[in-house]
Amino acid sequence: MNWIASTASCLEIALLVYVATIDIATRLIRNEICLALAFLGIVGQLASPMQIGQSLIVAAILFLALFVIYQRGAIGGGDVKLLVALAIGLPLTGVIGLLAATALAGGVLAVVHLMMRRLPQPKLAPAGSSLMRRVYAVERWRHLRHAPLPYGVAIACGGIWAILSKGF
Repeated sequence: MNWIASTASCLEIALLVYVATIDIATRLIRNEICLALAFLGIVGQLASPMQIGQSLIVAAILFLALFVIYQRGAIGGGDVKLLVALAIGLPLTGVIGLLAATALAGGVLAVVHLMMRRLPQPKLAPAGSSLMRRVYAVERWRHLRHAPLPYGVAIACGGIWAILSKGF
């Protein structure tokens, strides 16, 4: 049964890397990915049904708290879905670690976006430009238009940290 949990954790990490890249590109977090993360979280805990119940209760409480914050406009709906989906696969201490690591990664993300204000405004990246140049040009353009941070990146970093800290 241990190989199932390890495989589920590896797949969760791969999905989180995908979420981070898609969130940078589109600022959207798809429902299917959140459902897959929740499913993998449950599969990873099949050896301990009691822990599944506890993590579902913790995820429900987290959802209620995040829903209130979402209603006030302080967090996006995709971010709520992603955090709750990750919480389904973690015990209470793992959820606390997830939130702490996400907050730290979000702080780094905010500092990077603040530093972007000091960088020159790029021209459009010509065809054949490097990926980094294209991402920089688009992010700088979004930043000038006060677009929201791609906070799914911070949540993905926190999720990867929480999954790795629970062990394989």
